[in-house]
Amino acid sequence: MHRYSFPHEPVANPDAVVGGTGKYRFTLLADGLLRYEWAEDSQFEDRASVLAINRCLPVPEFRVKDNEKTLQIITSRFHLTYNKQNFSPSSLSAVVKGHYSAHSSVWRYGASSSNLGGTARTLDEIDGRTALEQGVISRQGYATLDDSKSMLFDENQWVTTRLPGDRVDGYLFAYGHDYQQAIQAFYLLSGPQPLLPRWALGNWWSRYYAYTSEDYLELMGKFEENGIPLSVAVLDMDWHIVDDARVKEAGVTGWTGYTWNKKLFPDPKAFLAALHDKGLRVALNDHPADGVQSYEDPYEEMALALDHDTSMGDPIPFDITNQSFLDAFFDVLHRRFEKEGLDLWWVDWQQGTHSRIPGIDPLWVLNHYHFLDSALDNKRPLTFSRYAGPGSHRLPIGFSGDTCMTWDSLNFQPEFTATASNIGYGWWSHDIGGHFHGERSEEMLIRWVQLGTFSPILRLHSSNNIFSIKEPWNLAMPYRQVMTKYLQLRHRLVPYLYTMNARAAIEGIPLVRPMYWGYPDSEEAYNVPNQYMFGSELIIAPITTPSDPNSHRSEVSAWLPPGRYVDLSTGMVYDGDRQIRLSRAVKKYPIFAREGAIVPFDSSPVLRNGCENPTVLELMVVVGADGKFELLEDDGKGQSVDQIKFRRTPISFHQESNELIIGPTSGEDQTSHTREWNVQFIGYQRHEKAQVSIVTSLNESRTVESEGNGRSLAVELGSFASNVKITVRLEKDPVLDVQETAPQIVKFLRNAQMNMDLKDRIRRIVESSKPKLIQISELHALALPSPLFNPIIEVLLADSRVFET
Repeated sequence: MHRYSFPHEPVANPDAVVGGTGKYRFTLLADGLLRYEWAEDSQFEDRASVLAINRCLPVPEFRVKDNEKTLQIITSRFHLTYNKQNFSPSSLSAVVKGHYSAHSSVWRYGASSSNLGGTARTLDEIDGRTALEQGVISRQGYATLDDSKSMLFDENQWVTTRLPGDRVDGYLFAYGHDYQQAIQAFYLLSGPQPLLPRWALGNWWSRYYAYTSEDYLELMGKFEENGIPLSVAVLDMDWHIVDDARVKEAGVTGWTGYTWNKKLFPDPKAFLAALHDKGLRVALNDHPADGVQSYEDPYEEMALALDHDTSMGDPIPFDITNQSFLDAFFDVLHRRFEKEGLDLWWVDWQQGTHSRIPGIDPLWVLNHYHFLDSALDNKRPLTFSRYAGPGSHRLPIGFSGDTCMTWDSLNFQPEFTATASNIGYGWWSHDIGGHFHGERSEEMLIRWVQLGTFSPILRLHSSNNIFSIKEPWNLAMPYRQVMTKYLQLRHRLVPYLYTMNARAAIEGIPLVRPMYWGYPDSEEAYNVPNQYMFGSELIIAPITTPSDPNSHRSEVSAWLPPGRYVDLSTGMVYDGDRQIRLSRAVKKYPIFAREGAIVPFDSSPVLRNGCENPTVLELMVVVGADGKFELLEDDGKGQSVDQIKFRRTPISFHQESNELIIGPTSGEDQTSHTREWNVQFIGYQRHEKAQVSIVTSLNESRTVESEGNGRSLAVELGSFASNVKITVRLEKDPVLDVQETAPQIVKFLRNAQMNMDLKDRIRRIVESSKPKLIQISELHALALPSPLFNPIIEVLLADSRVFET
């Protein structure tokens, strides 16, 4: 095995191949996944491409009907017909089995189809929407990926180009509305999402700014003082020399650099060590396109490695297609910084898709080999770069680029993030708050941070404009408090996020998924592109518009699937299976959990940098239905899921028996550890105080008196060894309580900017003993402006059970 080896099995099982002796070849990769090829010279491609690295898959059941003029291939999911002529819409088609709208279940080669979209290479300079590339799902039940022009890997796993000539190499995904199965088939073909290190899931700080080492360490200390945990400290361009006399004399941009700016960082190794002492991982920005100039510290060593003539001081050009250059790029340029303590490279490639070999995309090469190189010394591999096309999910994390600080940019990012899962790309990192241009709006920043809290990666970033402020303590109240709260919440969510990270790597289920993945036959699921499922337990309806000056609320249209839900930020209970208009003050964000949902949180008294496995865990349990969750953790050792021994803690809630069962944990080392557990039973409000029984598998039992806080029942269980099973038994009827509507409406009215007499008139209506329908009728007669009427009507109509009281 050489340094650039990676797992791949590109040659399909011969039993899965149909044809191949003439100009066409079909390969049955799964019951809904077909490879179709055409080669005028009858030479077909068995090397791995950047998209397709695994074609040696279990042979699905299929039948072939073959005669002189027609070939038919039949699986449980499609029936393909081919007349053995050049591929065309008339010669090659497949009926996709299932129930879809009329005339939409027949795929024809080359014909246009309604794809649900994938993602895009970058959001650089984008203000609002941008076009998306194709994904592997569509409402019509089929989608295709054209792999005819992508790069290949040769027998040494080095990139190469395809054979010349007239060729077609494509993949048909015929999974109907089983969208998740289509993505899982895509992962079988293209490789799984890797497991991210736990520290990547916390808060990242980044800014394009010329910090000194003292400034940066002081800034990190300020975050600690304000109780805001971080996990990754990113240094943008100015860590290296950018604009001194040497750069100007060389006549280059200064974007590329491999020499520490000693004026700003006089002792880089000590600086990196100080950040590590604070529990932080460190990333450096690298714009590699300009190569290595003669003034760079590693110039002589690079020249020696590449046999480059230094007599004239000529720069060493960047040539990613030259393996000797790539070896030196890692071993000379990068390794020196990694030995000093660097943890992660931010590959900031903005120079397009062309290299010295036509057909070789330099971004693909950088991402692929960076990822492999990052795994040296048994480290868990990780890259941070732009998306290069289908197959890029194997090389996370994605950097979406320099976006504009506008509401339009914010409004597009939830959809952009969710839709990326349609091409298996689950780990986007956006510039939270936007990068440049646009406007300064503290409200917009807060909404962006709230989105970031419920995004794959939360990375604060901005330009070097002195007015671009993202530090929470520099904001006005209440924005400072709200931003701090959500950054803390992100850290508390890491136990949940890491479990979803492991689930993504093991089961092929991305963290963020469009609503139609779970509800493909509901028209409403396609009409809320910004709304998404966040892991297995939560639904997020992002707010991406400014608040109304009179109501102080922002609004968003949402759709709740069948069931009953709680908004965890407000405590309000909602009936599902309907569309709804939500209004939220800046402190609140629509975070929905269904009855039976279980969400683990880091409940450590002091939140520390680095996202270590917490010793205190809190479970948020939504009562009303059975639920289960398996908490996954590991010790940070091992690179892939088949090498890692996960600690698994099963957690289940049983509605009928009023019991929550925790553990025991499996996969532990020889010595089990002790952990403190707390529980919030969301919606269990029948008692200000309640008796709760706690029983363990060690025959220990006790009863505690727990306090309600108006929205939930809090129970402190205490500390237990991991090999102990804990049963928490409630008194009775753990159902979501029916909430009083009038107090919530009066609270809204207190802050609303409106006529005082009208306020009081509304108060009298909602506090009256009249039936709710009569109250709604009287409120409607007031002809209130929608920003004032909508928040009131939302409360009255949230839970239909209020009409029964």
